[in-house]
Amino acid sequence: MRSKLQGKIRKEIIMSEEQQPNKDISLFEQKTIRRIWHNNEWFYSIVDVIAVLSDSPNPRNYWSMLKRDRLKVEGFDGALTQVETLKLKSADGKFRQTDTANRQTLLRIVQSVPSPKAEPFRVWLAQVGEERFEEIENPAIALERMRSTYRAKGYNAEWIEQRITNDVVRNELTDEWKECGAKEGVEFSMLTNEIHEGTFELSVQAHKEYKLLPAKAGLRDHMSNVELALLSLGEATSTLFHRERETQGLPALKKDAKDAGRAAGRARKVIEEEVGHSVVSDENYLEQQERAKRQLKQGPQLEMFPE
Repeated sequence: MRSKLQGKIRKEIIMSEEQQPNKDISLFEQKTIRRIWHNNEWFYSIVDVIAVLSDSPNPRNYWSMLKRDRLKVEGFDGALTQVETLKLKSADGKFRQTDTANRQTLLRIVQSVPSPKAEPFRVWLAQVGEERFEEIENPAIALERMRSTYRAKGYNAEWIEQRITNDVVRNELTDEWKECGAKEGVEFSMLTNEIHEGTFELSVQAHKEYKLLPAKAGLRDHMSNVELALLSLGEATSTLFHRERETQGLPALKKDAKDAGRAAGRARKVIEEEVGHSVVSDENYLEQQERAKRQLKQGPQLEMFPE
């Protein structure tokens, strides 16, 4: 177990990094794109993207003309509504309102930039679309791609299989929630937290804080094998309760989730009695993922939209 002092120092480092939303992103001969963490995802400066992908001496004017002419002609009005104006740090150190977009909207904009530099991104989009169709036709392909992704991040084979199992169990549960009338978003999060608290005696947020994870990190990708197994047990039990009890509506779903979490929590306590210590780990995979990211050679289209 880490000392409180070590934990405090590490948390301060992570918080310091989190407070730098405009951290440079290497792209195309040292050019950078500003970004900011907003609504639980990265939003990127559209003008910075235009500057990289076009030869325009004035990317702001280029973006204005693109919005006014080309994008509206192509029926881009819907995507334009997804553009967010947020304050980003300018070259002079001042924060100014800047048009930003998440990855999905930004990729749509890239398709409308008439520049040879944008072609690699369009090719990549076509490739991603083809891969998605392949996965729909053959789910085994999706699982193998998932394995490859986690292997590239430095995870071992045992952990990867446990993570895949957890993902399958989770998808089955969320499908059941939809059938039972729960809404994605807040209600899914509420039900997830009920199971999590019962299983670990920690909320999802408290568990992330215990592992000293930044806000954008996915908790499950930093769980130990045992933590993943226990969470899968809780979620599989919740699915079982919903079906056995023919549950409908949020209040009844919440009760099932609480009962399932309590059952998984009892299993955790039995394990802890046998091993003589808590199986709720404060370890994470941040350093491992960072090392793997540095070693992995990526094309420019992937560097543009990092996690």
